[in-house]
Order: sequence, then C-alpha cells, then structure tokens
Amino acid sequence: MSKNKSSKTGATRREFIKKTGAATAAVATTGVLKTPIYGADKAPSANVQGANDRIVVGFIGVGGRGFGAHVRQMRQHAKENNIAQAAVCDASTWRINNAKNFVTKNSEDTVKGYKDYRKVLERKDIDAIVCATVDHWHTPISIQAMESGKHVYVEKPMTRYLDEAFELYDAVKRTGKKVQVGSQITSCGNFAKAAKLIADGKLGPLVLAQGSYMRNNPKGEWNYRLQDWATAKDIDWNGGVGWLGQVKKRVPFNADHYFRWRKYLPYCAGLLGDLIPHRLFPLMRAMGGKEFPSRVVCLGTRKITPDRDVSDNTQVLAEFPSGATLIVTSSSVNEQGLNEKIRGHYGTIELSTSGDRLEYKPERPFAEEFDPESYTKLEPSGNTTPQHHTNWFNGIRTGEEPNAGIDLAMKVQTVISLAELSDRRGTMCHFDPKTRKVTDGSGREVKPIDYAEEAKLDSPYGPKREVGG
Repeated sequence: MSKNKSSKTGATRREFIKKTGAATAAVATTGVLKTPIYGADKAPSANVQGANDRIVVGFIGVGGRGFGAHVRQMRQHAKENNIAQAAVCDASTWRINNAKNFVTKNSEDTVKGYKDYRKVLERKDIDAIVCATVDHWHTPISIQAMESGKHVYVEKPMTRYLDEAFELYDAVKRTGKKVQVGSQITSCGNFAKAAKLIADGKLGPLVLAQGSYMRNNPKGEWNYRLQDWATAKDIDWNGGVGWLGQVKKRVPFNADHYFRWRKYLPYCAGLLGDLIPHRLFPLMRAMGGKEFPSRVVCLGTRKITPDRDVSDNTQVLAEFPSGATLIVTSSSVNEQGLNEKIRGHYGTIELSTSGDRLEYKPERPFAEEFDPESYTKLEPSGNTTPQHHTNWFNGIRTGEEPNAGIDLAMKVQTVISLAELSDRRGTMCHFDPKTRKVTDGSGREVKPIDYAEEAKLDSPYGPKREVGG
C-alpha cells in the first residue's frame, strides 16, 4: 500500500490450484513474473493498513458488472475512499482496453492491462483486488490473491460449489485478509436496522423470514445482446488462464456461452447463484448470521424458457438449528415477488426492497408489551454498491468484518450449494458444519456436484427433467 500516492470434489480443486501455481512458477523462472504468487509474508500489502494509506486496487474481470459497478463506480468515489486503480485484467482484449481507457481518461492513475490475472497478483504495489469474473473463476483467483497478500472483493456467488467455498473460507482464516462478497443489498440501511431490532429482542425467538428476487423478460433473463467484438481472436477462451478455466466441458468459443453464461450449469447455478444471494445475504445478516443451515430443500422448474440448463422458477426453504426458517423465491419469467419480512414470536418486521423503510409490528399477544415502530429514509438505500465498496475499504483499514464478510458468506454459500444439490439430486439436504458433510434424510451422504460431473451432460440445455424433477 502506498501512502497518498496514485498509481469427492476437493481433489479436483486442489489439482487445479496446483496446476495454476506450477504455471506461475514456470513463468516466474523466465523473468516475466518475478514475485511468487504464494506467500503473504513476501507481499508488502500484508502490512497493517493505516487510516491515511491509499489502497491500490486491481480489477480481474471487467465485463458488464466488473466495469460498470466496480471500475466505474470506484472511480467516482476514489477520492473519498482514498484509492488508486492500478490494473485491469480480462480474457477479452476489448474489455481490457475499454476499462483501461476509462480510468486513464478520468484520473491521473497509471493503469496497466493484462490477460493473465497472475500478473496482477504478483505486483507488490497492489493491495486489493476485485474479482468479477464468471463464477467458476472466483475460487482460484480469490485464494491466490489472498495468498499473495491481497484483500478480495468477490462478486456473488462467492464460489461455484460448496467444497470451493470451504477452501476459500480456510484461506481467509489462514491469511487474515478481508473478503467482501458483492451482495450490495447487505449494506442497505433497513436491513441494518432490522438486525439491531432483532439483536435488541424486539422479535423474540425467530420464526420465519421471507424474500424474493424476481425478473421477467420476453426471451427469458440473461439473453443479453451478443457483441460484434467478441470473437475467438479477441478472447482467450481455452488457454491455461482462459475464460473456460477449470470447466471440463471444453467447447469451442461460443458467444452465447460467453455473454449468456448464467444459463449454463458448468459456469453457474442460475437463479441460485445470480439473484437469490441478494436476498439470502441481507436476511441472514439481519437474523444474526451465526447459524449454518441444518437442512435445505429446493424446487426448480424450467418450462417457459427451455433454451438453458438452469431453472426459470426456483424456491428455496432453509431451516436453522434455532428453529428459524427462511424462504426465498426467484424467477426469471415473472416479476411479482414476496414482501420482505422477518417474523418472530413477539413481532414482525416488514422491509422495503428499496432499502429505506422498515415497519415493526408487535404480534397480537404482545401488543401491550411492544409498541409499533416505523422508520423511513433509512440510509444507505437504492444503489448501495458504492457504500458496499466503502464498507470493504473500511474493513481493510480497521480490521472489522465487512457486512458480507467471510463468516456470513460461508453460511450463505452453504444454503446456495445445498439448494442446488437438493434440486438436482431430488432430495432434502442435511448439513453438519463440524464434518462439512451433506446427507439425505436417511443419513446417506449426498454425492457432491463438481466440474467433472457437469461435463457429462449430454443435452445442450442440461439434464432432461420434468417439472419438479
């Protein structure tokens, strides 16, 4: 960090990280990468952050979200957050140049562009990275970033699969780095207020929380426009650090897969990975964020938009050891969702989706003990991505856990991963946080899903299943 200056599935995962690490070492011997990727003790960014130290940031993945929400919005708030933007990295040359030109035009920062993310990680002047790649790259990039001494802001979902999540979780505990997952609604003012009311005992024992994230589109969500610049020449697709990464279903360059990857299981979990985290994170934070789910069941259907692997309608039900339950539903073919509520024995909280309002209503038997409460103009609200960024930067400087930090993120990812297993295996999933094992109702281990299994799909649009199957 510069002071006020610009600038089992586990085996598969471990094998991949070893390969990328070996590749890094091989390049380092040629003199291209001179700093080892691993070893936070060798990185100056491992030093304790001071309140007046400028945080130097690198961006890995500068597509729609990576550029629009992170490069652009961090640039707008760079002065108040005291940051410099030093590097942009992507599999696409066009996207690299687009992000680099934007930073150069709008600041005095010196920014370099890379196609190999390891070149960002080996730079000693970079303190933190933003990982906004396709989901299957989140784990290796985040782990290697932390082991090179860098803090991490990683887009949701935190990882693709559950075993990866625990690898990342263990890396955070090992390195002490600050991780913020990009579920910006977690930083909304009304959920923070809900957390305070619950902590103060206004709801009593929690009973049921509910929420939803709904979208609709004539052609189904994620059918984004294909861009002319996206060609096999522009995009590193199948290389060692190419877009496909550890995905074992090696397909030739495909613009539909590149822009519309959220439709395809090898790269993501669909609604479970894209939209549902935006409700799980803030609701579970408000509920205390201390519990792993004890059991999860998920139903998913795909009947309106068949051109995809993933469901277009999904419902998740999670139960926690305390007895509290959580319902989150999501759709890409209907916009009418559930009202955001958290119910307790003593009272109920109703929250606005804009993040600025909250109503507390005592339950009838306790109306004489508790008064109704109404709050408006709670901040932050609306687009809380800038505040979510600031919360991460503050955590880096103070050592405090970010709003969507690793302890909450691990529990959220467990719900997501168990929901995917439940949907695809057709069973309720039970979870033991001590053993990290997933079982069905009879105690038999539920077989995990990994990249190798995804490669076995024989249909271009995923497994052949009926509604509810």
